[in-house]
Amino acid sequence: MSLHNQKTKLNIGLFGFGVVGEGLYKVLSQTPGLNAEIKKVCIKHPDKQRNAPGALFTIDAQQLLTDKHLDVIVELIDDADAAYTIVTTALKAGKAVVSANKKMIAAHIGELIDLQQTHSTPFLYEAACCASIPVIRNLEEYYDNDLLQGVSGIVNGSTNYILTRIFEDNLSFKDALALAQHSGFAESDPTLDIEGIDAANKLSILLTHAYGIITPPLSLVYSGINTLHRADACFAKEKGYEIKLVAQAHKLKSGKIAAFVAPQFVQKGSQLATVKNEYNGVTIESSLADKQFFYGKGAGGFPTASAVLSDLSALRYNYRYEYKKLRYQTPSELSDEFYLSVCVSCDDLNRIPLGQFEHITEWSSNPVRSHVSGTLHFSKLAENDWWKQSGISLIVYPESVTEESSVTITDNAIPELAELALR
Repeated sequence: MSLHNQKTKLNIGLFGFGVVGEGLYKVLSQTPGLNAEIKKVCIKHPDKQRNAPGALFTIDAQQLLTDKHLDVIVELIDDADAAYTIVTTALKAGKAVVSANKKMIAAHIGELIDLQQTHSTPFLYEAACCASIPVIRNLEEYYDNDLLQGVSGIVNGSTNYILTRIFEDNLSFKDALALAQHSGFAESDPTLDIEGIDAANKLSILLTHAYGIITPPLSLVYSGINTLHRADACFAKEKGYEIKLVAQAHKLKSGKIAAFVAPQFVQKGSQLATVKNEYNGVTIESSLADKQFFYGKGAGGFPTASAVLSDLSALRYNYRYEYKKLRYQTPSELSDEFYLSVCVSCDDLNRIPLGQFEHITEWSSNPVRSHVSGTLHFSKLAENDWWKQSGISLIVYPESVTEESSVTITDNAIPELAELALR
């Protein structure tokens, strides 16, 4: 389909009029140069008061999906299953689609890529990853070669807000979460955010554009911030660190990809440490350009609407994702053949399977919390989720992905503990 004629108005059918949907409606009225207009909005609750003319709304999805005068369907709803039906129906009908539903996209990205090719319809979703940060477009266009070494960063604004309040206001996790919910940065059910599932969804999408890897998000190794203890924050501060939830993918010497989501120590003063509250920050590293850092709001109506607006503008020029790493190169593969330097803390030292460690570099224990730092083979994390159990937290040290277990036991490690771990 062709939408490149700037003189022809872009007629939009919008699903959802929440924070982002209303934000898009307002933004479009301020950007007349795009020559685009929302003609109809499908909503779930018709009795709810909205800041737009009543004639704009309908509860009949088919009214939008079958209207031949609508060029683009914009899907901005929370229900992933309903979003899947909307998006696939629209693509099959030959309509261009813009979406922000990362859960739905991550779960069905292989099928959605096939639908785009079969029906020759573009499907754009920059807003699904990091809202206002154009990370997908950059991976597609600027890093469309095999020199990409890594993508990592803070991709979930809710958890970053919570961690910011813990470190800056000395709040407990429970109190920081309650504040995030009160401030509108966390849902009443925050499970997807605090358990790392939302970040895993986004990492799954980024892997497709960065390395041509299609993988179910829940097959990735991931954890969130829900098991972190106040003592972990104290431990981090003593070491000169803060803690951030980081999604990351790195190319190994073998050419395969190490990818996971986990809390990570970050040096104070580092770029990631400067990312506060609901903001996101992503680092892209290549062999030639070294590291580039992208920073911006990762949540909110207008930041997310700005990404949707960018996609709508791109459709004007017949832009579509080419999935170059998937279609024109040999896709990379995920690997669990590498090591991580980690700190594991818990309420009872006996709950840590010390025999899982390759090496132990340091440990400490008090009546409140025990911490063990050392090297783990990643496959040990992939095979067993002991480290995700209640009362246990695992935090990754920065720049710790390595293919060689070269860490030696330091003088800080108690010999008896180190000997026990190496049995």
